Amino acid sequence: MRRRTFDALMTTAGLVLAVVLAIAGGLGVWAHHFAENNVHSQLAQQQVFFPDKAGIAAEHNADITKYVTPYAGQQVVNGQQAEVYANHFIANHLKEIGQGKTYSQVSEKFLTMKPSDPGYAAVATERQELFMGETLRGLLLNAYAFGTLGQIAGVAAIVCFAFAALFLVLSGLGYWHLRKASPDAELLPNLGSSSPAPAGAEA
Repeated sequence: MRRRTFDALMTTAGLVLAVVLAIAGGLGVWAHHFAENNVHSQLAQQQVFFPDKAGIAAEHNADITKYVTPYAGQQVVNGQQAEVYANHFIANHLKEIGQGKTYSQVSEKFLTMKPSDPGYAAVATERQELFMGETLRGLLLNAYAFGTLGQIAGVAAIVCFAFAALFLVLSGLGYWHLRKASPDAELLPNLGSSSPAPAGAEA
């Protein structure tokens, strides 16, 4: 193969890759903004707020104090805030309500009880509170997951744009080198040459 033909193929392939990566980067940016805007919009409508510092201190819970304090008084409007509220505020309250038991465990106990049994009303209330708490927690964690995917898409977009720029530069250098290459130059000029005949060999 002639060197000029090979250079032309590689340079064109690099240019095509640059275009493909640029398109992928654009889609990544769109996905990032789509996820970010939807998470913010959906969470803002719920009007969920972290307690203020006084309210956090009144909880007397080390986990809540450690993770929730940085967001004291803020409204939950992004995935990171949703994760903290779900896993370090609601989850701790649910542990207290169910005394360490999950909703399914309390619900199973409730279904075996009769209205005349002692503690029936308390277990029913506990079951309802756990159900509502777990529902809200699940919704917030879904927002966190969706927001995280949006962040990943944003990072992927940056990587795609960086490689697109790299391939674009390499393609430009390739076209510049292509103009200087001799039309008759071979890629591997010695590949097809025959080895010299051994000494003393007869034709």
